[in-house]
Amino acid sequence: MDFNPSEKSKAMLELATRFIREEIEPIEHAAWEEIVAKSNGGDWTKWRPHSCIEGLKSRARTLGLWNLFLPDEKLGGGLSTLDYAPIAEVTGRSLLAPEVFNCNAPDSGNMEVLYRYGSDAQKAEWLTPLLAGEIRSVFCMTEPDVASSDATNMQATAILEGDEIVLNGRKWWTSGLGHPNAKVAIFMARTPSAGESRHRQHSMVLVPLDTKGIEILRMVPVFGDFDEPHGHGEVQFTNVRVPKSAVIGELGMGFEIAQGRLGPGRIHHCMRCIGAAEKSLELMIDRGMSRTAFGKPLVNLGGNRERIAEARIAIDQARLLTLYAAWKLDEVGALAAMTEISAIKVVAPNVLQRVVDDAIQLHGGAGVSRDTLLTGFFAQARSLRLADGPDEVHKGLIAKIELAKRGFAKHSSAPEKK
Repeated sequence: MDFNPSEKSKAMLELATRFIREEIEPIEHAAWEEIVAKSNGGDWTKWRPHSCIEGLKSRARTLGLWNLFLPDEKLGGGLSTLDYAPIAEVTGRSLLAPEVFNCNAPDSGNMEVLYRYGSDAQKAEWLTPLLAGEIRSVFCMTEPDVASSDATNMQATAILEGDEIVLNGRKWWTSGLGHPNAKVAIFMARTPSAGESRHRQHSMVLVPLDTKGIEILRMVPVFGDFDEPHGHGEVQFTNVRVPKSAVIGELGMGFEIAQGRLGPGRIHHCMRCIGAAEKSLELMIDRGMSRTAFGKPLVNLGGNRERIAEARIAIDQARLLTLYAAWKLDEVGALAAMTEISAIKVVAPNVLQRVVDDAIQLHGGAGVSRDTLLTGFFAQARSLRLADGPDEVHKGLIAKIELAKRGFAKHSSAPEKK
């Protein structure tokens, strides 16, 4: 078991680290201030990208810091999951860097879906402009009227009628829907099929966002923040018709494709959490050493030294567990690494939440303002404890696998309460 990155990974990490330090961090605060100053609240029709973004993206692409998540030498970074992990971590130190490197969610996951499962025509129409950073995409899965922790509860439908697929249903937390460059959605919905298992009843369909019958209802705020210019939309699909060729893979493959999408994506999310936790710890230390109260540096008050030590321990533990999950995913695939992937999905956001909360506390009032990255990191951490499956679902899966190891497969699901 070797977690050492390849020489190519080391070189790309050094380049990405320098780019973030020299190009992104100096302007990041001003970029977010610009968004706030021009904010139109929930009116996403007036949202615009940061004025600096396109220039940064162009320079990043010229340097080869582009699509690094994709394990393809021609289209992406050509890196394994383990090799990409430290690069994902360093991008997590910034709220802008993932987009600048064209490695941001949900586009990266959608690009992986198209790369692995898309037809040649689907790749030409949608993957090529996504890889070029010319358009953005969204993923429509979560629904407001059901418990989405169980994806089989999904009520939205994708029904075959002749040569068309008809889409109906309401989705929310459709991240990136407010971005002016968002052009296409991957819509996951039920395609009822008698005789098939409950995990062969769903499909993924590509649908242009300007298709008749799509209505964006609102942007849903996160802790009161609309997350401009990306947003998290609630959207209604009413008798939306697209050609059968818009189905990704084939009808009934939705869950299979979702697992392929979520495995590497969870590694990326967790490594970005670790990068954000590292940045939060640095901010906490710098604040603690630069301010005094009651005649002492803040770092020497109220158990702050112990909190710093606990943060270091927790971050390093989370990183090792995530690197192990990345290594195992590369070695044996996502299905055989389910325990490790679920474990990091619980651990990494919780570590970030704890570290950033301590950093906020030490910053005082500044910690809950937008003067630092901390509020953005906190929203990221708390949201990720729900996104891609809540903590409880992942813990339940881990327990199920552990019970099965001991020969209790029949008892691996908790009994329903009467």
